[in-house]
Amino acid sequence: MNLRLMKWSAWMVCLVVGLAGCQRTEPPQFVSIPKVGELPAELQTAVKAELVKYAGTFQQPKLMTEADGPKPDLARGQTVYQERCVQCHGVSGDGQGHAAKYMYPKPRDYRRGLFKFTSTPYGARPQRDDLMRTVRLGIRGTSMPGFALLPEHDLQSVVDYVLLLSRRGELEELLTSTAESEEEVDPEAVKDDLVPTVLRRWQEGDEGEVRTLSLPPKFTSAHVERGKVAFLSKGCSKCHGDDGRGQTLENRGNDAWGQPTRAADLTSGMLRGGTRPLDIYRRIYSGINGTPMPSFASALQNEPDTIWDLVAYVLSVSNHRREGQIPPPGPNRPYLPPAAADVAPTAP
Repeated sequence: MNLRLMKWSAWMVCLVVGLAGCQRTEPPQFVSIPKVGELPAELQTAVKAELVKYAGTFQQPKLMTEADGPKPDLARGQTVYQERCVQCHGVSGDGQGHAAKYMYPKPRDYRRGLFKFTSTPYGARPQRDDLMRTVRLGIRGTSMPGFALLPEHDLQSVVDYVLLLSRRGELEELLTSTAESEEEVDPEAVKDDLVPTVLRRWQEGDEGEVRTLSLPPKFTSAHVERGKVAFLSKGCSKCHGDDGRGQTLENRGNDAWGQPTRAADLTSGMLRGGTRPLDIYRRIYSGINGTPMPSFASALQNEPDTIWDLVAYVLSVSNHRREGQIPPPGPNRPYLPPAAADVAPTAP
């Protein structure tokens, strides 16, 4: 009798667990930016309706584009994104995935159209190749890995999906600002003005690749020495420090996404924007989008050789640790808000 009771109890437990496992889970949904929730209810509805019209829903996403080329495989792109990217970048591309709170630097929020490491001028949208390079190679010194082993179709499709999230976010911001200022959402204005504005930004990025002012030289020790002089005199050392380690009081601030950020320790060798001379040239010439790193295009417009000298110096400094030139310990200043950093104890 006890054996029958035990079997019956076990069967009931399995039944309950099985039924619980069969319950439907709600599919993911795109999340609105906080500003949308501050609008009156009717404007919220209007904004969301226009957003669905041009960017679709999670179940039926659309990529805003003027191109007449092959139709992007957004279904595959979404699948790859959900498998590989959503944990950090979030369903809506807001950089608020479940793992994001444990990371520094934070995962990118795509919704503003800003990407740090591009071949385009400061403030411009990236080219498609920039996004492909980041997905393939990852970003050194961060939690962003490279996915070079994925099939080419998967890489192309997930980049299309990132473009969808980014353009969707830009349109949502424009729609919300328009609704705030005009207290209405005019579908004709959205079609004739807002959507073309988003697409024009990306078109300008595709056409705006930064090209060097002069041909790259064959670097010598003389280039490194001149680069060091320029590094100390042109303002680079203000944030990166005289030794390139970034141990300065000025080396702190927030980026365009509101996250704390600091200038790189160049001696670490982890140059996030790439280690090719051209990569470093573009970081100096154009700056880094969304960060306190400015563009030196105007300051060095008439000194094209100085930019290459700086490139030579940065490459030299970035190899110090590999060559066994280990710097002594410096002050331990974590990524704290300015008020807290001011009182942080300095290591002896």
